[in-house]
Amino acid sequence: MKKINYNPDILNCLANLSNDEVFTPPNVVSDMLDLLPKDLWTNPKATFLDPFTKSGVFLREITKRLNEGLKPLFPDTQERINHILSKQVFGIAITELTSLLSRRSVYCCKTANSDKSIATCFSNEQGNIIYKRVKHNFINGKCEFCGANQDTYSNDEDKENYAYQFIHTYEPEKFFKDMKFDVIIGNPPYQLNDGGGTGSSATPLYHKFVEQAKKLQPRFLCMIIPARWYAGGKGLDEFRNKMLNDNRLRIIHDYNDASECFSGVEIKGGVCYFLWERDNAGLCGVYQHSNNKIVSSMKRPLLEKGCDVFIRHNQAISILRKVQNKKEKSFSDIVSFRNPFGIASDFKEFTEKEFENSVKIYANQKQGYVDKKHITKSIDLINQYKIIVPKAIGIGDMSKDWIKPIIIGKNSCCTETYLVIGPLESEQIAINIHSYSQTKFFNFMLGLKKISQNTTKSSYFLIPMQDFSKPWTDEELYKKYNLSDYEIEYIETMIKPME
Repeated sequence: MKKINYNPDILNCLANLSNDEVFTPPNVVSDMLDLLPKDLWTNPKATFLDPFTKSGVFLREITKRLNEGLKPLFPDTQERINHILSKQVFGIAITELTSLLSRRSVYCCKTANSDKSIATCFSNEQGNIIYKRVKHNFINGKCEFCGANQDTYSNDEDKENYAYQFIHTYEPEKFFKDMKFDVIIGNPPYQLNDGGGTGSSATPLYHKFVEQAKKLQPRFLCMIIPARWYAGGKGLDEFRNKMLNDNRLRIIHDYNDASECFSGVEIKGGVCYFLWERDNAGLCGVYQHSNNKIVSSMKRPLLEKGCDVFIRHNQAISILRKVQNKKEKSFSDIVSFRNPFGIASDFKEFTEKEFENSVKIYANQKQGYVDKKHITKSIDLINQYKIIVPKAIGIGDMSKDWIKPIIIGKNSCCTETYLVIGPLESEQIAINIHSYSQTKFFNFMLGLKKISQNTTKSSYFLIPMQDFSKPWTDEELYKKYNLSDYEIEYIETMIKPME
């Protein structure tokens, strides 16, 4: 049997630090670099920065392309390597460990000035891949730069404090003596887990790296980040508005399933990588990925008329426009804000048996009775017909996140686990609304804005209000909005039948 020699890329074999600090596979890095103009690879003056390098894979792949592209200008290999690594390729590591790993990937040695290094131009150990431990600057218990909680993230010298160097400064231009960078590229840390929060409930951090990079005014900015920013929320609303109103955001590659980029990693809502061009405004090319291939591409505005969120599905644009042409009120008008009755999700002071002055309460997978005195909000809703819907639904994938509402009668309330649809005039209207909520059309329109597990009043904004004196079916809704066979098929394909 013939022996097969297999040399795996070591950077494909690294275990991720966490879901917050994910190593980028070389193939994804290559796809991102392909977004940049090809003439950069033959330009000896083009400069590149990864300001949050972990494995060094971005810098390594950049170096490989420059090494090939600059051969005509620098025939001597050592001269060419020295020029690239001393004048063109720069990095800022997120930890001391990743600084060593990145130098090993780029210089083939953890110290740049070692006799084992492929570069012979450095007189210091760090070379152009720098790391310096910095501290959080806590003000009233929060870091002024990243928002870290002082109780969770101390500046103890013996512990990792997750104070990332690139964003813990007001002067990022000082890192490399006021250098101007043509390209800033990389995969920033995603979030801080303050007080046990995870996923969409943790404190987002990636947008701070994007904003800091823009301060350096590179010609091109390319990053891979969670897609949750499309809908904003938890510190991301201002960032979302800036991004979606910036016509220099020219390309977005969107992955609803993050595991297509990062094997074995679940990131609710998926991920995207984008290209921002300082000197080239225009429409954005939106590329949707599914099952490891591009399933749709379209040049379009980042914001549709009347929307404050990014619609990630290209095929949905024509459907949304037909619905909006009806100029109907929004279903969100009858959906409550968070915590409708002022009772927290972890509330436990309720009993299984009804008692005088009690109100039936719906908690997380439980029911019971609570004293009316605990209800601090929406008192008028207690004795009305209403529907409750979970605040957390699925993972941000419209094909799976089917809404499961519960019709509840009078003298009832719920904890923060639910939102309320109501008040409703009768039980029959509640039944008719329930029928609407169980259509694929309803769940499709909800999924256009809900791209994470969290579901708020605003998540229902794009769903149109109906006449609820009657129940509704998909066939009636498709006809009402004059949807084409293609559009109907798309909805039917996107929204799987409820299990």
